[in-house]
Amino acid sequence: MSESKAPGIMVIGAHAADAELMGGGAILAHGRQGWRSAIVHLTLGEKGHKSLDASTYAEIKRSEAEKAASVLGSECHILPFVDGELPVSENVQSAIADLVRGFRPNVIVTHWKGSVHRDHINCYENVLTSMLLAGINTDMQEQPAHNPSALFFGENWEDEDGFAAEMYLDISRDWDTYQEAVTSYGLVRGEAASFRYTQWYDGMSKARGAEQGLDRAVALMPQQTMHSQRTKVDRLA
Repeated sequence: MSESKAPGIMVIGAHAADAELMGGGAILAHGRQGWRSAIVHLTLGEKGHKSLDASTYAEIKRSEAEKAASVLGSECHILPFVDGELPVSENVQSAIADLVRGFRPNVIVTHWKGSVHRDHINCYENVLTSMLLAGINTDMQEQPAHNPSALFFGENWEDEDGFAAEMYLDISRDWDTYQEAVTSYGLVRGEAASFRYTQWYDGMSKARGAEQGLDRAVALMPQQTMHSQRTKVDRLA
């Protein structure tokens, strides 16, 4: 992992493509300001293809994840958990905590708990506990403890129950690169499932932009309320 002193943002998703879709814009907005970035996939989402078997699709998504991370200029970490069976467990939490201590992000972005997908909810639960673990020094860990400054929840089409847009990042200049990154995935291009990912995220970026007088924006929800009204910011910490 990078030993740079530059601030860092880490986006943690349940399945490969989730992190880029909900956090790719934030990565690019911070990258323009010199921030490091890392993407963590808890599973590959290998069971999500309408016709391919899980093992075949896993290899495709691994390659797609690496390509998307390269476009975003991010580190890419793929954990070995199973799509559709992500547990809330010490193993998952310890694995995330190890990555947090190694990368030392200032900000983490992950799933909101108000989701229709169990893996997304379990990702949320695991990340919250992992942040506590990452900040504790023990004799078993290789890296010193680290406490990120803030946790934010990204906007994901499956996680909209109770999601409250509170902080906005202007991604007008980043949209083309964001599109290049997320369309690294056949899933987003419409080859694996029927949901119109490109249409939803394109429309939402315009809608969130309109709410702040911008061409395009992404909205995030802080773990703890930080503002009394919706606020446009240049960075999350």
